[in-house]
Amino acid sequence: MARRKSWRDMSKGQRISVMVSGVVNMALLVAAQRSIAKTPDSTIRGKKAVWRAVSFINFFGPVSWFVFGRRRDAATLKPAS
Repeated sequence: MARRKSWRDMSKGQRISVMVSGVVNMALLVAAQRSIAKTPDSTIRGKKAVWRAVSFINFFGPVSWFVFGRRRDAATLKPAS
């Protein structure tokens, strides 16, 4: 069985990529949580509590909130120019 790499075993590039992905993940999480808090219940697909829990799933959760979580009414969509 292969041994897991520790922080010291990683190259500088690998360490930077781990840090960047962590920062991006946290930024997405914070943005999704703020968006969920500010979005009225009537414009959410499902329940806020469920979307809050889903948003804690790495990368997938916050992105799924922004793509699938909010209702988009025909009246609010801008026509293509």
